Amino acid sequence: MKIAFIGLGNMGGGMAANLVKAGHEVVAYDLSEEALARAEGHGAARAGSAAEAVKDAEAVVTMLPAGEHVRSVYLKEVAPNAPKGALMIDCSTIDVATAKEVGETLRGLGFESVDAPVSGGIAAANGGTLTFMVGGSEEGFERARPVLEAMGKAVIHAGEAGAGQAAKIVNNMLLAVTMAGTCEAFVLAQKLGLNPQTFYDISSKASGQSWSMTSYSPVPGVGPETPADRDYEGGFMAQLMLKDLKLAMAAAEEAGAYTPMGGEAAELYQRFVERGGGTKDFSALIKMIDDSWVAPD
Repeated sequence: MKIAFIGLGNMGGGMAANLVKAGHEVVAYDLSEEALARAEGHGAARAGSAAEAVKDAEAVVTMLPAGEHVRSVYLKEVAPNAPKGALMIDCSTIDVATAKEVGETLRGLGFESVDAPVSGGIAAANGGTLTFMVGGSEEGFERARPVLEAMGKAVIHAGEAGAGQAAKIVNNMLLAVTMAGTCEAFVLAQKLGLNPQTFYDISSKASGQSWSMTSYSPVPGVGPETPADRDYEGGFMAQLMLKDLKLAMAAAEEAGAYTPMGGEAAELYQRFVERGGGTKDFSALIKMIDDSWVAPD
């Protein structure tokens, strides 16, 4: 299949490379010359613009920073230049309202469209083990499935347009809340004289167990290897977690949902980012909770 891939950042670069590995013909575009060069190195063809990339494409995959970029790229560059009937797959994490709006507009213009945000981080993007949460029609989901399966380990239909984005931001709100609680627990355990490894051995097999505890420990040297063992580098940046929390809080307000723990997590990550931790992995929040975090030079 001929696939246009637009947005070759930390996540998109690995995703596009996996599409090439799966045998697809990938035409890639990004504003970054370095990102384009990496894509070429992985076997993708280079395009000079988004409009050029989508010419003759059977499917378009995007991984963009925010809703405003998704709206602009699809409506100004992709839709006027892609073949009618092409499949549009947006893997960006954006607000639910924009996902619905863009999807409905594209369908009105004769395209099938799904929102398919991801979970898994950079390592999963590179390894082809992402989880995709897909919003759109049943037909759109089935058309998108083989493309997404080339980049992930799980492809799940969440519901109609916008449902993928809803699932993503609610999942990440839960992750942020459980990580904050895990960080607090480790700090308190240590201050009460418990060895972190001993506390892990107990809690990971008791009722306090969570993914944040057993698979993504915020304490170096405890549990499986995580970004904590690499000075909190190479994971899911705290500033991106804050972005997702803000999207979740906006969606909660619109839906009239009471999310006190999500709001508290958003406040914590806002403080952490303001103190210079934005590019560190989100589990580095433990450094601020322990009141020892110092902004990097």
